[in-house]
Amino acid sequence: MKDIINKLNKYEIRIRKAVNSHLNGNFSSVFKGTGLEFSDLRTYQYGDDVRAIDWVASSKGQGTYVKIFKEEKEQTVFFMLDVSGSQEVGKRGNLKMDMARELCGVLTLAAIKETSQVGLYCFSDEKELYIKPEGGMKQAYNIISSIYKLLPQSPRTDLSNAISFTLNILKKRSVVILISDFLDQNYQQNLKALARKHDLVVLHIYDLREITLPNLGIIPVQDKETGEITWLNSNSAAFKRSMRESFEENRESLRKFCIQNRANYLDIEAGADYVSRLIQLFRVRK
Repeated sequence: MKDIINKLNKYEIRIRKAVNSHLNGNFSSVFKGTGLEFSDLRTYQYGDDVRAIDWVASSKGQGTYVKIFKEEKEQTVFFMLDVSGSQEVGKRGNLKMDMARELCGVLTLAAIKETSQVGLYCFSDEKELYIKPEGGMKQAYNIISSIYKLLPQSPRTDLSNAISFTLNILKKRSVVILISDFLDQNYQQNLKALARKHDLVVLHIYDLREITLPNLGIIPVQDKETGEITWLNSNSAAFKRSMRESFEENRESLRKFCIQNRANYLDIEAGADYVSRLIQLFRVRK
């Protein structure tokens, strides 16, 4: 575990230096989000941001109201980590799960140094692990140690249920970092609610084998979540084209969804240099 911590610390320092020296800003702003907390309501005035309108209060027919926010001194950063079976895909040592753990670990170290509270929720289609948001380096080491020691009980995925848990557990506006391969369905409505209530960052992990397969003839492919084996012709040009188009369609759909709902989106290939990708994300968030 000491070697893992040292590796993550090295990457965190590399990111911090790049952000603070080349992007001319404070690294903490990456995690602070809006830094605002709902305080009260007042009557809408000409020139107010329409995004601040409280439609529930306004629908009562007594006028149009906007939300008043106050600066929040303690920002919470909350990690949602997908640990389902589909994450166990890729080359040995470079699985999607390996990438997801490292991303969560590096960002935990960065966040704990810049914010008071950091928490974690690991999920499959069940609640695998929940660590209540707290501050301090002891919390960071607890989170990192836990995600590397965790042995998930279920291989399946339920993103919608995981998002519901997060919506219920986080009472104040937080920076929520969702790390997953998003190989699931019917989660968009809850994801929209999450983006509206919190400052959402979506980290989409993928493996090149989800885009294309080498020419190996007819091969058995096992679904990591269901255990079902399907025989596929990896030499088929039509199959490869369909596989690539399906992945690209899903990725583009998720990216557009995030743009429409004011969430940050970043796709990261398992085994690639994620430090440079994270610096790119921080550039966008600044």
